[in-house]
Amino acid sequence: MSARAGLSRRSFLASCLGGAGLLVAGAAGSRGEAKGHAMKFDVDRFVGDVKRARLEAESQAAVQEVLARAVSDPGAVIQGIGAPTEAGIHTVFHGPDLTILNVVWAPLMVLLPHEHGMWASIGIYTGREDNIIWRRSGAAIEAAGAASLSEREVFPLPVDAIHSVTNPIERLTGAIHVYGGDFFGKPRSEWDAETLRERPFDLENARRTFREANERFRTSGRRD
Repeated sequence: MSARAGLSRRSFLASCLGGAGLLVAGAAGSRGEAKGHAMKFDVDRFVGDVKRARLEAESQAAVQEVLARAVSDPGAVIQGIGAPTEAGIHTVFHGPDLTILNVVWAPLMVLLPHEHGMWASIGIYTGREDNIIWRRSGAAIEAAGAASLSEREVFPLPVDAIHSVTNPIERLTGAIHVYGGDFFGKPRSEWDAETLRERPFDLENARRTFREANERFRTSGRRD
């Protein structure tokens, strides 16, 4: 499941996602370039900017630009929403056609393959997130690609995307997730980790996964 020779990670992912591509925040500079943050991330302003972008014809692309600008300065985001202290799904905004979450992954945490039934854009502001992209294959799914995302990167998923998520590092990872719909109300599917068979998505089970990951994080003695 590695990228073909001569094909970059971003190009490989773009081909798996039908050209959706990967937008890197602050593309004019290299990742890891030292930057000072002129102002703290303003949550209310960010929500307003995303709402306005959501109304544009190319809604996901416009939202990605807003999200890219936000995570281009991870320090400012952390000043604005606080440094992650535990794993969880934290609601920033929730409406019938837009959901914004601050998702924090515990060290080495894994989330089952799942779909959203709506487009999603993910911006990493601290840590790292590994995604496996899946596609339907008969009654199950098969791996189709992968993307390793670090801070300042924005990752778009189209409406029909299926992915699983791993935090591969031994510290908390934080990401802002923007969904083009009601994340909590949309019926959708997840896939069993062992059989890769489809079943209804269980939000409470996902929340339990975060709680269990938090317990492991607390008992490990690791702190960020």
